[in-house]
Amino acid sequence: MRETRLFRSVLAIGAIGLAAAACSDGNGATPEEAVVGPEAGPSMAAAPAGRGGPALPGLLRGYKRIVDLTQTLDENTPVIGLPAPFANSPGYSREEISFFDARGPEWAWYAIHLGEHTGTHMDVPCHWLSGRFGDCIDDIPAEELVGPAIVIDVRDKVANDDDYLVTVEDARAWERRHGRIPAGAWVILQTGWSSRYNDPAAYLNGGHSPGPSKELSEFLAYERDVRGIGVETVGTDAGMAGTFDPAFPNHNIMLGAGKYGLTSLTNVDQLPAKGALLIAAPVKLRDGTGAPVRVLAFVP
Repeated sequence: MRETRLFRSVLAIGAIGLAAAACSDGNGATPEEAVVGPEAGPSMAAAPAGRGGPALPGLLRGYKRIVDLTQTLDENTPVIGLPAPFANSPGYSREEISFFDARGPEWAWYAIHLGEHTGTHMDVPCHWLSGRFGDCIDDIPAEELVGPAIVIDVRDKVANDDDYLVTVEDARAWERRHGRIPAGAWVILQTGWSSRYNDPAAYLNGGHSPGPSKELSEFLAYERDVRGIGVETVGTDAGMAGTFDPAFPNHNIMLGAGKYGLTSLTNVDQLPAKGALLIAAPVKLRDGTGAPVRVLAFVP
């Protein structure tokens, strides 16, 4: 797949413009309004001296605030657990190299240890057997990390069923209200699950957590050609997906179709159902099957 990168990059040159068009709510914000956000969000114009000041006001026209969808990565970060005989990913840990002491009198730094798929992270095609020869983290053109975000809110259903599977009908109900899901969109499933994040036992919940149905994954990948799916849970499949037939259908379908996944998102409740522009910037690991990612949403 690496030999296709140039072709795909050329095709993707217009992706940011198309994404902005798909996200636009026609509010006609001035450049100043776009850069200086309201009280609900950070002000880009308030950047301290030496940090470049307002960032790309032309690109940000129409967006008033930034929402950080990323969980903080630390030693308490929940990590998915697999049953024997499968190997498990380690959690996050760090080792002090020096801290303003004899080992380094004027600096502090750490060595960190973690699996690629820890905390808020991105799944890419080469993570899964169905996408084994597809793109890895370092293959993804930067333009593909940007796209419109749409939010499908199923919190009421998850409140009554920890194992709820988001359906095609849920997506069609969203479309009846907001219009067709645009190609290249990041589809975020709003389940409210991130409220459990600081309690790892409740967050992992003994393997019970919501996720997309097989049919929804097929619909989004093949009928709507989305960029990827984002979830508030530890993985893009439902917690019990290992018992499904086929197992882990979202991974199998989406990654096999060359799509991406974003996991352990937070602050999803601060996004509109449509209109936000999402940027997902993973650590660029050579041949990475996934990587920690900073996910930012520009909100009109």
